[in-house]
Amino acid sequence: MGIEINSLLRAYGLNNTGFSDRTTPVGFRQQTKEDSFESHSPERFTNEAVITKLVNSNPKIKAILKDVEVKPVLNFKDLKVILDNHCTDVRNISAGIVQNLPFSLKNFADETALSDASYLHDIGKVLIPREILNKQGRLDDRETRIMHKHSELGYEILKNTNLDKTTLNLIRNHHQNAQKSGYPFVNKDFRADLNLQILNIADKYSALTEKRPYKDAYTPKQALTIIYADVKDGKLHPFVFKALANYVNSVQNADLQRA
Repeated sequence: MGIEINSLLRAYGLNNTGFSDRTTPVGFRQQTKEDSFESHSPERFTNEAVITKLVNSNPKIKAILKDVEVKPVLNFKDLKVILDNHCTDVRNISAGIVQNLPFSLKNFADETALSDASYLHDIGKVLIPREILNKQGRLDDRETRIMHKHSELGYEILKNTNLDKTTLNLIRNHHQNAQKSGYPFVNKDFRADLNLQILNIADKYSALTEKRPYKDAYTPKQALTIIYADVKDGKLHPFVFKALANYVNSVQNADLQRA
């Protein structure tokens, strides 16, 4: 079974061999991997004592919260649920996308940074009030403004650790895209490289297919159809989308075989 991704791609003017005139591909800048990055489990940053120390040692965190009129209260209960479920899911999806990329693109993927950033990308939600994280309905403008601070807060919590710049920038910008229409604000030199696009799409797919207080879970096909709008809008490289779709198909096929 699985999702007929080739039919979906053809419907939007994309095939397996290249791009049609209807699709504006998003390019990737040449990049090198940091050989000096020492890999350790990202879980070392997620216990209460470490987070508390990191938050208390960075005055900018209080300034960000003051700007949106939020008290600095640490919400470890909801953070643990997010880490154990959504963040773990995003880490698995990101790895699956990398494995399904064309060989020529795999060399540009920093798998260690992606894995760490995938697990830590929502750590800033430890400072988002519970009533906003768990609201049953749509967020209002003020609540949305507060929620949008979580990626910047995550970056500030972790920026003075020994995480490398690639990982930190992925955490800060995981809601950004090639059109710079996401958040937080980025300057004109910002580029959504391959790693960021992988994290962004993995995060979005996981969120869409999860049941949340404000929505039911979308099916994989529904989620992919929604995400494909980012390809049409020039926010996402078609090959990254196709790698996600191939990964989703492989998971569905494996589930069917076990059934």
